Amino acid sequence: MNLPLLLSKARTSAAWRWRLNFLLPWAIPFNAPHGFKVMPLPSGGISVYIPYWRVNRNHIKGIHACAIATASEMCSGLSVMEKLDPKLYRLIMRTLHMEYRYQAKQAATAKCVPTAEEIAERVVRPLASQDAVDYTSTVEVHDEAGNHLATATVTWQVKLWSKVRTKV
Repeated sequence: MNLPLLLSKARTSAAWRWRLNFLLPWAIPFNAPHGFKVMPLPSGGISVYIPYWRVNRNHIKGIHACAIATASEMCSGLSVMEKLDPKLYRLIMRTLHMEYRYQAKQAATAKCVPTAEEIAERVVRPLASQDAVDYTSTVEVHDEAGNHLATATVTWQVKLWSKVRTKV
């Protein structure tokens, strides 16, 4: 699967968005039960829709904190991999920090919008002289009413596959 190409085509085509959301649960089976829907943003970046389903709710009928964290991780990772070739770069989450602000009682959307220039400057250029680089992105999660539910700060370790020492 050519992820950057798939995300690019899904940005402007409903049929390609359907394909993307059909393939992602197969490629990332852990996230499949949550029913997340990935929507590339028209101006760049990624948003992940979190449905208000029973499987995503906690004991007080709000969207579970872990579902919000998982959607934030997915959103951040896809927004970075949209700008990098997954065949050349390996991405591993180093840290995930969540700051919850409001209880989610309806469907929500996580958004992450890194720029190509930011990725080039903070990831690609440093990798010319270093084995690994840490890149931190911020994801904001809002519900359908516009309430700011949470902010995630996700740090990724990015390496060229040629520098990875463990076998896949």
